Amino acid sequence: MRRTPVMLALVGAWALAGASPAFAQKKTVSSGTGSKAFPVGYTDIGPTVGLGGLGQASLAIGGRFERGFRAMPEFNNGTLSFEIGADWYHYSNSFVGVNYSFTYIPISATVNYHFPLTDARFDPFVGLGLGYENISTSFAGSGYSSGIYFVGRAGMRYRWKPNLSLYGDLGAGAATLNVGLMWKMGGK
Repeated sequence: MRRTPVMLALVGAWALAGASPAFAQKKTVSSGTGSKAFPVGYTDIGPTVGLGGLGQASLAIGGRFERGFRAMPEFNNGTLSFEIGADWYHYSNSFVGVNYSFTYIPISATVNYHFPLTDARFDPFVGLGLGYENISTSFAGSGYSSGIYFVGRAGMRYRWKPNLSLYGDLGAGAATLNVGLMWKMGGK
């Protein structure tokens, strides 16, 4: 699971460096506003369900909060945003008659770059940041400990209704894939 964030970080760094010639040829929004789908001042919040967690965890529950804070005319007129994510997942098992359980609560903060597209219903983004993972276990001497970890994330919103988006992200945290609904809180 730790290999995925490193790969996403490399892809994100490449994207933030403006290496996409297709986007560089046609700007879709005016300077200073950022992405049409996620402009400066846009804020949303919503629940997520995660799939593909660690160990035998099958589902994670969580949420995301995000706000656009800076237009990036120097990077093809995308938008930078700040996202906070929190998740929870748990699993238990037994091995040779010993019962044990694990609970993971990762909390992350990322800065995301939202790519400008002509169709404002689609909002692809990549992000980098840090997280803190609180791990508790009933298994004494497990060697698992809480700590800070690197977050690499790639995702997409699809604007289903003016104030409601379908959301998905891949990356570090409670699960490999998180999906959910995001409600627009304010802003543009």
